[in-house]
Amino acid sequence: MAKKSKDSLEQSSDIRVAATSKIWGLTVGILAICIPLSAVTRSGAILPLAAIGGAAAGTVAIWRSDHKKSKNGYLQQQQIELLEARIATLETIVSHNDFDLHMKIQNLEANNSTKNVLPQNQSEN
Repeated sequence: MAKKSKDSLEQSSDIRVAATSKIWGLTVGILAICIPLSAVTRSGAILPLAAIGGAAAGTVAIWRSDHKKSKNGYLQQQQIELLEARIATLETIVSHNDFDLHMKIQNLEANNSTKNVLPQNQSEN
């Protein structure tokens, strides 16, 4: 049952529904703990009412928030395409520099190996 509700939360396209479901799911757990504690501590209905009040206030805050504000966090298609083009350019630059560096290393290794061979040949004479 818990897995089924978790899957339905993931499929929800509105983040507010998922947040509200999590808030009230946690509130039910808090109530399950608060009700026996209220009897033991003789605090009456203060703890359960505080839990319900907090969940209600959270739900109101989520649903009153402007839905357009949350969409502004996402990048526009033009921005995504621009970023992809910049990344492709950077990859080209890095791969070109990597190739140049690899060629320089090979040249240095070739020069090193010829220098090491010459002293050995001279010592034989």
